[in-house]
Amino acid sequence: MKHIARKRFGQHFLTDRGIIEDIIQAIGPKAGEPMVEIGPGLAAMTQPLVERLGHLTVIELDRDLARQLRAHPALTVIESDVLKVDFRALAASLSPNPPARRIRVVGNLPYNISTPILFHLLDVVEVIEDQHFMLQKEVIDRMVAKPSTSDYGRLSVMLQWRYAMENVLHVPPQSFDPPPRVDSAIVRMVPHAEPPALDVKLLSELVQVAFSQRRKLLRHTLGRWLEARAFGAAFDVQRRGEEVPVQEYVALVQALSAADAAKAFEVR
Repeated sequence: MKHIARKRFGQHFLTDRGIIEDIIQAIGPKAGEPMVEIGPGLAAMTQPLVERLGHLTVIELDRDLARQLRAHPALTVIESDVLKVDFRALAASLSPNPPARRIRVVGNLPYNISTPILFHLLDVVEVIEDQHFMLQKEVIDRMVAKPSTSDYGRLSVMLQWRYAMENVLHVPPQSFDPPPRVDSAIVRMVPHAEPPALDVKLLSELVQVAFSQRRKLLRHTLGRWLEARAFGAAFDVQRRGEEVPVQEYVALVQALSAADAAKAFEVR
């Protein structure tokens, strides 16, 4: 029986064989690598992946699709909402013998929850080797955007401090059934080997404030936020949020954390 795409799951099934081969080439799977595919759907990418890997773990929410996938002898199927999956535990189970190997993660992410999935994986980035995702092209444009461009914003900063990213492939709507109303693309995300140490929650709060009113100078938003925290160190707030490079946001968070630590020590 043909599977009908379900809107509530944001299902658009990849059918273009040429595009599929291009994606597999971009991922470059090798035999024995621990890999997890999110949202395998009708197994368009799953089959060529498993042929190269030998075994593949897939996460599928749709119970009908999960049932079909379980018939494949080389697949381990996790029937779950990906946002509820413990990737640390999953990585440990896929590579139980020390030294544990980090996992590779791939998938065609549902457009309606793609950003929450990216942040869910950011929380466990230390167990991830790399990520290759198909996403809405405009989302990837924001992910890889450079400062002083219209696409540069909170998502750019929150991901670029931790990953090296690139848009590796354009995927047109006609490559899917049913065709989405937007263009898609493939992004490669490789965690930085030596990321800066910082308070991620503080970075998230700071960046959200910085981009809360994009047209205004930071003195109206971030400047007031810094004043409320009694932060006296120098930071140029005569700019808009989109003009501040990622490394400057990171340095500001580190300075704030150091200042908070010094105040706590003085109280003692």
